[in-house]
Amino acid sequence: MTRRRVLIVLSSVAVSVILLLLILRDVPLNDVLDSLRAADAGLVFLALLLIAFGLVARGIRWSILLNQRITYVQATHLVNIMFLGNQLPLRLGEVARGLLAARKGVPVATSASSILVERLIDTLAVVLVIALTVSRLPDALPEVTERTSLFGLLALLGFITLLGLARFPAAARRLLGALLDMVPPLRRLPLESILVDLLSGLQPLVEARALLVIGFWTVVGWVFSFGTYYCLHLALSIDTDYVSSVPLGIALAALAIAIPVSIAGLGSFQGAIVVAGQMVGMNPVEAISLGFLFHGVTVLSYALWGTVGLLALGVSPKSAFVTSDEARAEAISPE
Repeated sequence: MTRRRVLIVLSSVAVSVILLLLILRDVPLNDVLDSLRAADAGLVFLALLLIAFGLVARGIRWSILLNQRITYVQATHLVNIMFLGNQLPLRLGEVARGLLAARKGVPVATSASSILVERLIDTLAVVLVIALTVSRLPDALPEVTERTSLFGLLALLGFITLLGLARFPAAARRLLGALLDMVPPLRRLPLESILVDLLSGLQPLVEARALLVIGFWTVVGWVFSFGTYYCLHLALSIDTDYVSSVPLGIALAALAIAIPVSIAGLGSFQGAIVVAGQMVGMNPVEAISLGFLFHGVTVLSYALWGTVGLLALGVSPKSAFVTSDEARAEAISPE
């Protein structure tokens, strides 16, 4: 490994350790361990099944975003490999997914644009879920409620604007050209190629039927995530406002795992669940136990189904992730 990659790994370890120490500093660790030992095994197993179904839904959605250039099964395996790779310090999953899809005949630019659109859709869902959930919390400050609602509205308007630009690509190019004329230094950036890829990835959403189908599978994936988190509440015998706790916890966890510097989201993931628990009045031991259990079942699922994906596609971990690491390094420093 290069010095840069070693620093990234060490930074990831340090961030995870620091976050865990902050989370556990005022909570008896034995109480957390006792809570985890008492978890209902049957409900934990059901949560594992729901995660698997959610991964299938995400695989189907990605295949549709790619205009079915690859089958649902292949897309699901690649999504599973992506989640497995994202547990590594350098978060190589997304790069691995694009490179492995290229072996199936999907251009890298097409994969990249579809992944970007996928992230835009999920980000919109996260923002809307947080806005709707926070707005119904009885103890939420009016300022917080107003700001989250405004943020959710802006996210929705932004996504609608993107769909409009995809529907009228010539207008999008004219707008970009006007922007580049106003700010010439921006010409140093590959904004034109980025716009082309983005518009290409948005094309499946231009047709009403395709948009509805993608929206359907997005909702299905999120429902399975909600079901997973709800089952883990029950497994730990946590009695709380599930209507608020479940969507808020899932949304904040989704934001937390987007932080690139950590080991498999360790620390940031638990922190998100603790914050969500505090907002709905959950006691610290319950929230931390829930964070560790939820994180554990997700990592276990990603490891299991990611490995199945590698075997099914006949790909070695070295071929998937080391190659992805090299490709990322080359993209950053092509010289």
